[in-house]
Amino acid sequence: MKKILVLVQNYPDNDGGVALMYVHVRNKYYIQHDIDVTVLNFSSHDDYNIDNIKVITEDTYKKENKKYDVVVSHAANIKNHYRFLKKYDDRFEHMIFFFHGHEVVMINDVYPKPYDYMKKDSWFRVQMQNCYDQFKLSLWHKYYKKIANKAEFIFVSNCLHNEFQKYVRLSDDDLKGHVHIINNSVGKVFEDNSYKCEGNKKYDFITIRNNMDSSTYCIDLVCKLAEKNPNFSFLVIGKGNFFKNKSKPDNITWIDEYLNHEDILNCVNHARCALMLTRRDTQGVMSCELVTYGIPLITSDLPVCREIFEKIPSVAFMNNEIENENFSQIYVNILKEYRTKIDTFGYGNTVEREENIIKMEY
Repeated sequence: MKKILVLVQNYPDNDGGVALMYVHVRNKYYIQHDIDVTVLNFSSHDDYNIDNIKVITEDTYKKENKKYDVVVSHAANIKNHYRFLKKYDDRFEHMIFFFHGHEVVMINDVYPKPYDYMKKDSWFRVQMQNCYDQFKLSLWHKYYKKIANKAEFIFVSNCLHNEFQKYVRLSDDDLKGHVHIINNSVGKVFEDNSYKCEGNKKYDFITIRNNMDSSTYCIDLVCKLAEKNPNFSFLVIGKGNFFKNKSKPDNITWIDEYLNHEDILNCVNHARCALMLTRRDTQGVMSCELVTYGIPLITSDLPVCREIFEKIPSVAFMNNEIENENFSQIYVNILKEYRTKIDTFGYGNTVEREENIIKMEY
């Protein structure tokens, strides 16, 4: 049995925290398939167990001094992952890096401007972010090249892989060909259950965004669509201060909560279509989960969205310049599409491939 140590900046907990749930989803699969998982949560002050997965602090790692076969890093940062690995990487036979987005790009290059009610970064802070990103990318350039012989590099999309090559300036040859494109897996509950398209629905559209204050997730565009289409009803689920600073159209119902997977499915069953617009993404796990469950989806016409969803008939694309789109017609057309259960983002196409990499012998 392979013993792995998973490094994360944060992790779901027993108090309702949902940070990096996409890591927890795969870890729950791993422990069912002959992989012993311990998570090192850099943000935790105490050890705990969640869904039979042991989560420890860095202090506990130092005290236990246990041997692990593989170290797995998700969205590695300089402050913790890099520092930890520089100190301890010789303890591990095999290293795996999962790339999820912000950690391999220049933030100010690729992320959209924040909403006007959010605190604006000063010119100085912008320059400091740029300097930090350049420093970060330079360190990773040297480190990844150095340890490439005993490492595997997993990207959740080709688009992110392309950004890595641009900003970290490492080719597949530099990484010894140890490069894999594997989408994030979806929660098992979305695989095991199916959307019921029959019956009366309370809402035309459902939008689920944990962080409504990030302009990345286009709650402003959802509001514009609601204003332009008063005959449609919208359900928005997520936390944030958006509607404390912006007026909420009357045809939007807002649930100001983080919901677990089971509660999400209950809400989805009351809607005809998922509306998940974005200004930037590396895969869009929530959108993948909704499509896997079976509800039709409208998302933004971005290269990464095309890469992930183009072959799925029940997904429609629209330009974020919504004034140029016939939203009503897009909606009518997508409801006509034949829907069947897909396994594109299920275990066999995602986590099972990761498990095979973890179990490789070096």
